[in-house]
Amino acid sequence: MPMTCTELAWTDCRTTPNADPTMPLYSEAHDRNPQISVPLQVGVVGAGTMGAGIVQVFLGAGDQVVLVDVSAEQLTRARTRIVDGLRRWEAKGQIASAEAALARLSFAGDVHAVAACPWVIEAVAEESGVKRAVFGDLGAVCRPDAILGSNTSSLSITAMGAASGRPERTLGLHFFNPPPLMRLIEIVAGLRTAPEVVEAATALCVRLGKTPVRCKDRPGFLSNRILMPMVNEAFRVLEEGVGEPEALDHVFRLGMNHPMGPLELADLIGLDVCLAILEVLHTELGDPRFRPAPLLRKHVEAGWLGRKTGRGVYTYPARPDDPG
Repeated sequence: MPMTCTELAWTDCRTTPNADPTMPLYSEAHDRNPQISVPLQVGVVGAGTMGAGIVQVFLGAGDQVVLVDVSAEQLTRARTRIVDGLRRWEAKGQIASAEAALARLSFAGDVHAVAACPWVIEAVAEESGVKRAVFGDLGAVCRPDAILGSNTSSLSITAMGAASGRPERTLGLHFFNPPPLMRLIEIVAGLRTAPEVVEAATALCVRLGKTPVRCKDRPGFLSNRILMPMVNEAFRVLEEGVGEPEALDHVFRLGMNHPMGPLELADLIGLDVCLAILEVLHTELGDPRFRPAPLLRKHVEAGWLGRKTGRGVYTYPARPDDPG
């Protein structure tokens, strides 16, 4: 029987916490990239769902992590999510000790705390102005050889690199939700990103047990350039009354062998995130097919953002924030 959205999002990770145990720990690029030494010092800026998930991935790999957010409340919520995820890994025998992993994590309210980290990953809100401001701050405080990555799912890496003042050391590292479970990372090179930085990022992804896919710096990259028009059309079909949400998602799960339907997936991603990506695609590409569906916009205005708020297209029971 196909899994529901909830079942898929909360299914056990049956490999190691870092995905495929048969995947080599390093790629051939490792020997050329001393910044992939073990353990790494990693800074993550932004303590939302994605930031917390990315932190868990690095802790599972044995790294030291500094998580930065201007909101103390957000950091507290992130700590709870990370602890829950690490304890689930420990209970499954996927890490030796959740407490030992947590001991390698520190929290801060200012980006100066990541100044010594060779890797810094931004995971703040999907808003161009906010992200560019963060990269401006990182460019001012980080060590000269630091590699700056953005978890953006649609925005210009070239623009963030310019804002940092270090375009050669800036690239996209697009983790997928939830990061502890999803194996793919899109590596996005900006116009001025140095080839050796792309190589180092590829080695890092492989070390984490992830599968890196490289793509050019275009709106939506590979994943969301294709996915978001499908999600958008699903909302249009729903608004037109062509079928019920369950019927639409069943078509994709049972007829096309997708693990989730587009409405289930949109709820998992976050309807606010889907709307933000579509607005970027519509603005940057000027194609009316990317214009956000009115029903999608209304859900976001109502605060029905999907799983994270307990209500989106579907209604969800209260559960811990992040799977692991």
